[in-house]
Amino acid sequence: MISGLIQAQTKPASSSQEETGFTASVEFDGSSSSAEQDYELDTSVGYTFTRHFGMDLGIPFYFVGGSAAGSVTGSGMGNPTVDLRWKFPSSSLNYGSVLAGSAPLGDKSLGVNTGHATFDWTNRFDHSFNRLTPFVEAGLSNTIADTRLFVRPYTAYGYNSHFRGGAELDVWKSISVGAAGYDIAPFGNQTIIPRGRSNNPHIPTQTITGGSSLAKDDGFSTWVDASPTRYLDAEVGFTRSAQLDWNAVSFSIGLNVGRLIRPGR
Repeated sequence: MISGLIQAQTKPASSSQEETGFTASVEFDGSSSSAEQDYELDTSVGYTFTRHFGMDLGIPFYFVGGSAAGSVTGSGMGNPTVDLRWKFPSSSLNYGSVLAGSAPLGDKSLGVNTGHATFDWTNRFDHSFNRLTPFVEAGLSNTIADTRLFVRPYTAYGYNSHFRGGAELDVWKSISVGAAGYDIAPFGNQTIIPRGRSNNPHIPTQTITGGSSLAKDDGFSTWVDASPTRYLDAEVGFTRSAQLDWNAVSFSIGLNVGRLIRPGR
């Protein structure tokens, strides 16, 4: 994942080291299934103050589609976000944490704005054994995160704890493969706001509010990631959502603008 690219739906914190100074990135993510296509363009600027601490400001743009392959039914701005990130590398166990908050200023007609401020606090622990890096993530939020591997067909508002665990293997030069399982455990009332026009019977056609089971989800993802240069990253993946009975193929292309304009560092 491109350093500093953390938005309203917080992506997992990385515990790797990075340069200090100005950061900027652009990333285009997409998920496609037989029921719907959803795409997300993330722009982010920030500053890494020390090897342990930095912050970012980001604005996502969404392109939501229907059941026809490649169709886009609408597009617009998501919620602007600010995040604070901490990293503590260690030879025994790496730890990273990201606390993000968003303002409800996105386009409500696209189903990307809950009408409430949202937050997400995600923590990650990992350790590398030669080429293999197992990891565990846990967090608390009042929304459900979009990730590189799953741009969701809906937006959620309501408290939840979320967990993810898996491993990534460096297979050759800048290419790695990974797999992980995830679980979202909501508590209290939940609101689900659909995006686009899905023909999946598990996705509501209009905004609904109900108990915690409304937003519960679990499943797994697999992916292949390639970083051909220090400023370019690409990924393809597959996600299976058991609760939604949903299979999605995803892609991501990221450009670390900060590194591109500072090639000597």
